[in-house]
Amino acid sequence: MFNSLSDRLAATFKNLKGKGRLSEADIDATAREIRRALLDADVAVPVVREFISHVKERALGEEVSQALNPGQQIVKIVNEELVAILGGETRRLNLAKNPPTVIMLVGLQGAGKTTLAGKLSKHLKEQGHTPMLVAADLQRPNAVKQLQVNGERAGVPVYAPHPGVSSEFEDPSGDPVQVARNGVAEATAKYNDIVIVDTAGRLGMDAELMQQAADIRAAVQPDEVLFVLDAMIGQDAVATAQAFNEGVGFTGVVLSKLDGDARGGAALSVRSVTGKPVMFASTGENLGDFEVFHPDRMASRILDMGDVMSLIEQAERNWDRADAEKMAQKFVDQEDFTLDDFLDQMQQIKKMGSMKKLLMMMPGAQGMRQQLEQFDERQIDRIEAIIRSMTPHERVAPKIINGSRRARIARGAGVQVSEINGLLERFGQAQKMMKKMAAGGGMPGMPGMPGGGAGGAGGARKGKGKGKKAKPKSGNPAKAAQEMRELEDRRKRSGSPAAGSAFGQGVEGGLDGGFDPSSLNLPKGFEKYLGGN
Repeated sequence: MFNSLSDRLAATFKNLKGKGRLSEADIDATAREIRRALLDADVAVPVVREFISHVKERALGEEVSQALNPGQQIVKIVNEELVAILGGETRRLNLAKNPPTVIMLVGLQGAGKTTLAGKLSKHLKEQGHTPMLVAADLQRPNAVKQLQVNGERAGVPVYAPHPGVSSEFEDPSGDPVQVARNGVAEATAKYNDIVIVDTAGRLGMDAELMQQAADIRAAVQPDEVLFVLDAMIGQDAVATAQAFNEGVGFTGVVLSKLDGDARGGAALSVRSVTGKPVMFASTGENLGDFEVFHPDRMASRILDMGDVMSLIEQAERNWDRADAEKMAQKFVDQEDFTLDDFLDQMQQIKKMGSMKKLLMMMPGAQGMRQQLEQFDERQIDRIEAIIRSMTPHERVAPKIINGSRRARIARGAGVQVSEINGLLERFGQAQKMMKKMAAGGGMPGMPGMPGGGAGGAGGARKGKGKGKKAKPKSGNPAKAAQEMRELEDRRKRSGSPAAGSAFGQGVEGGLDGGFDPSSLNLPKGFEKYLGGN
């Protein structure tokens, strides 16, 4: 949604890098580029004017002039101002003291109210609530049926006493106000603690729509009225939001179709124009493509700083804690990472949703957007098919997979042998890396880290002298003996192993001289082979 805006802002901030001091002309040029980026993103002109005014005021003050890195300070100011126009803080649902909590959905036809009703009910059910959906949209063809399907998929009951219309040629019948009123009474009788009322929309704003929505609001006295706004309608979003706020009144905004390719100005405009917070965001067609709107996280996404907190929360919701603990223990015990483990990890990741969406939450993901857009989600299914085509023994010991086995696996998975070769090669590299990390060696190839490349702290030095015993430099026997004694003294003081000792202990001490086998970082169970115990 915000790709264009993110690219423009990133290009603007890039021009500030390396500048030790920003002149007034630099700040003016930066503000001008930010203004153009926001206007191109369909942000309302009054919002842009106010935003730029605040940014320039702070940038020209001591806040930037005394900063060690003025360029980064400008980015910080823009981030904070973006958070401010997006609402400042996360707004949660206000639940009724005496259940049920009534939530009414309003908006234009096609904005996604019915789909959103299913998503919101699923979200609330996962939080431990018992929601009920009420089908009060009796005018759009098959709206009642769609709500019933969404309710079934979400595992939520639907109150739908009237079937509505099945085509645009039928005249609407039934009283949506009475349906909404009876739905709340039904939920109260069945002890559902939340009622979500789906109301009718129109292709455009009219008096009949507003009056019907106002009548339903008066009948059910909702605790929350959520205005569902299509994030792809651009500048019209502001006028639509203002009309609904004046005609019906709403307490919060839900942005639908936030995964589209529109410029996203609606999200940045509606909060400032209406004064009502954005509470939720709908980001796809599936019922799970729904999230709480966090202004600070959305600002970070726009500025390509990532959204790691949302990624962590998504992992906590979908990741099996028992499997995670089992894998962690396996890592601690330095057991081999097998293809079965790899398959389990992939299945856990698939539960979290689209890989593209997950990767786009990482900091700096905008710079890899082209590569991510070309990523084929079906590749994960192909890898899963390859692993499932292997025998249990092959998954544990992939080294036994020879040419004939690879051909058999390829036929079973419906792929080329080259894909089998590529998977096994990448898996072998990952297995080696995990063994290295589990042994406390750090990440391979990272200079300056344990287990790193040449020059790593404590790492073995490559060259001619590798593995050789230190020798005295002097050719005089007396001086050579003296140098050897000094070398031995230094070795003892530093705790280094004596020459010729297999386990870092002198011959006199042996294994019984206070030696602790656990200090060797050996595989689990190996200590039984050391000494008599």
